[in-house]
Amino acid sequence: MKFFRVLLKVLLGLLLAVVLFVAVSVAPVDDTPYQQTDYYAQTRRRLASLPAPPRPKTALRAGWSKINITPPYTTPTGGYGVRRGKHWTTVHDSVYVRTIVLDNGSAKIAVIALDLLITPPTVTEQLKRRLPDIGFRWEEVYTGAIHSHNSLGGWAPGLVGGLFAGEYEERIVTHLTDAILKSITAAQQNLAPAEIGYQEVEAPDLINNRLNRDGPVDRPVRLLKFKKPDGSSALLCSYSAHATIFHAMNYQPLSRDYPGALVDRLEKESGGFVAFLAGAVGSTSPRVPDSPDDLKVIGAYADSLTARITPALASFPTRPDSTLEMLTLPLGLREPHARVTDGWRVRPWLFHTVYGDFPSDLKALRIGRTVLLGTPCDFSGELVAGLKPAADRKGLNLMVTSFNGGYVGYITPDKYYHKTSYEIRTMNWFGPYNGAYFTEMLTGLIGRL
Repeated sequence: MKFFRVLLKVLLGLLLAVVLFVAVSVAPVDDTPYQQTDYYAQTRRRLASLPAPPRPKTALRAGWSKINITPPYTTPTGGYGVRRGKHWTTVHDSVYVRTIVLDNGSAKIAVIALDLLITPPTVTEQLKRRLPDIGFRWEEVYTGAIHSHNSLGGWAPGLVGGLFAGEYEERIVTHLTDAILKSITAAQQNLAPAEIGYQEVEAPDLINNRLNRDGPVDRPVRLLKFKKPDGSSALLCSYSAHATIFHAMNYQPLSRDYPGALVDRLEKESGGFVAFLAGAVGSTSPRVPDSPDDLKVIGAYADSLTARITPALASFPTRPDSTLEMLTLPLGLREPHARVTDGWRVRPWLFHTVYGDFPSDLKALRIGRTVLLGTPCDFSGELVAGLKPAADRKGLNLMVTSFNGGYVGYITPDKYYHKTSYEIRTMNWFGPYNGAYFTEMLTGLIGRL
């Protein structure tokens, strides 16, 4: 009888502990309309106070460089949580940081394309501290990534970071930051006058909407070209299909997936420098056949994109334009809303414990008649259509890219918020209405240019 009394007390104690833990760890979802929140009002004030970009003083100059970031040691492979931080063991293709530096006498901007899953927030924090050493500020840097799920990991602390990028290693963060700074310096050293051109190539048959089979997709491959008087050129390429063709789990190759294969082909075709930035990849996937041979599929997919792009390269008009403007908007967010059920979420202290707490920005970069919008997330391709009217009103071409140095999960149309899919339930970290909120703030940035 005494044994049962002790057992009952133990069970009651455990039950009380569970109840207390749930009480301090879980809270209802806050569905207050974002226009009624303090974070919205704060971001609106920041948007209104952004300074007017300076007028150009000289013709546009451009320089570019690439630095191999494949380390002499293996690292965790970033991208798939099921790997549990497993290291890559072979190098299928090396990974790089590619940088284009632009200068018009009053503004200078570094556009950085990383052959990584995202621009790691830990790298962003180092860059903010170290960029002044080479004469730049964070507000003069526009970053993005190819979003390969088979590249370097080890750059994210915390439980969530460990799941997606493996065990954290400070040396990897420093290694990446060093390479970025080196690439900016090298690009700046070969600045020369440059003309600009822009084209879009339709590729709707190569991309799927994975949230809604019949839903819209962000269709075009977008191409921004820089050409120097000596004939040398750089091409900035963006497309919105996830770089997830390489599924290999049995062995771990380091690979740039289809963006790397595409860049290699385009560099061969053009004879110039090519960089790739993942576009609005949230809720989109590449449309490819089922096959056990990932490498063959990657090659065929890159060939299909190249076949569409090559005719545009042959007749790519460029013209002088010295317009160069950059706006950086620190982004306020609803407190963390990582959900355990549709109506309940973990409290902020628990979210920050397992993920961390990193600031995020929205960026708008105007180069001639083209505006690039940088987002700290997997930004949904379905949301791009809502941004185009603001660009059209100013006669601007529009490129939307993801992974600009912060990371806040997936930003998708608000109509999907109650779906139970991975992108909506697991990877929506900051509550409802962010599709409309991001669209409004990005539209505001276009208006401020």
